[in-house]
Amino acid sequence: MPYRYLEDIATADVAFEAVGADLGEAFRASADAELGVMVESPQLILPRVKRSFSAEEESLDILLLQLLQEILYYKDAERLFLRCSLAEVERSGAGWRLSAELEGEGIDGTRHGLLTDVKAVTLHLLKVERSPRGWTARAVLDI
Repeated sequence: MPYRYLEDIATADVAFEAVGADLGEAFRASADAELGVMVESPQLILPRVKRSFSAEEESLDILLLQLLQEILYYKDAERLFLRCSLAEVERSGAGWRLSAELEGEGIDGTRHGLLTDVKAVTLHLLKVERSPRGWTARAVLDI
């Protein structure tokens, strides 16, 4: 599993750490970790709808925050569970650029095994950094 949930980080929140050989993999694993808090089996979400997302930020941390918030936006505004099927992260001037494809389907409580609703992504302990395994991302989700 390219992510794991961290214990004893935040009392009323959920924290995770995601890894990837490159930034794109770490961002996709982070998106799956976020979705895994909300639904039992994110891998069973069917790619029936597609949304594109791009963002530019000075820091990788805030770029990850933007992606995770986008997934929450679609969950709340359009009642969609979306997985990140593609994430390309590259340098852009003094900052970073993300191009992502999100795919999924409408929320169906009878099929998706709903768990906990994620309300927001916090800035608390948010971090994306190089690691011996490639890249590591850490985030705390407000539930």
